[in-house]
Amino acid sequence: MSEIQSGFVAIVGRPNTGKSTLVNALVGSKVVITSPHPNTTRHAIRGILNRPGFQAILVDTPGIHKPKTLLGHRLNAVVEQSMDSVDVIVVCLPADESSGAGDEFIIQEISKHTKAKKIAVITKTDLVSKSALVAKLAGIVGLAKEFSWHEIVPVSAAIHDQVELLADLIGQALPPGPEFYPQGMLSDQSQDQCSC
Repeated sequence: MSEIQSGFVAIVGRPNTGKSTLVNALVGSKVVITSPHPNTTRHAIRGILNRPGFQAILVDTPGIHKPKTLLGHRLNAVVEQSMDSVDVIVVCLPADESSGAGDEFIIQEISKHTKAKKIAVITKTDLVSKSALVAKLAGIVGLAKEFSWHEIVPVSAAIHDQVELLADLIGQALPPGPEFYPQGMLSDQSQDQCSC
């Protein structure tokens, strides 16, 4: 088996920041339910991003938030487990919302995972002006105090703007490794969970 760039990528963020839409755009098919209602994603869901030279196993996670219920605690625990042993953490930060205590909490949580490369993705860029996007980009740099972002990428998954650039940057951030899911061996059943 030849070695390529491969690994696991956790997609994290507050509820309704575009995580599931981003996963669907990256893999090229609807593998994750999207909804305007918070906490639609309740389990870690995987999608496979195959490109020449790399394979990324994307793990879409529930939105991280300050829990007020047992369900909230459980959803945050799913995210924490998903971030263990991943190679890359992609943090979704929506362009049309101000960063606040929720994003600061997420940044503190991901700073615990020192081995993983961190990519900030500014989502929903189609909903803001260019000047608002520039201000958001500047604010994202200041959010990370305990680490440096590996990359900061503005993306609109809804109109597929810069999705391929993000895919390439994820591939470049992965370590050398095996192809976890050989493309020829994916069955019709597994196609529901991934895209080749």
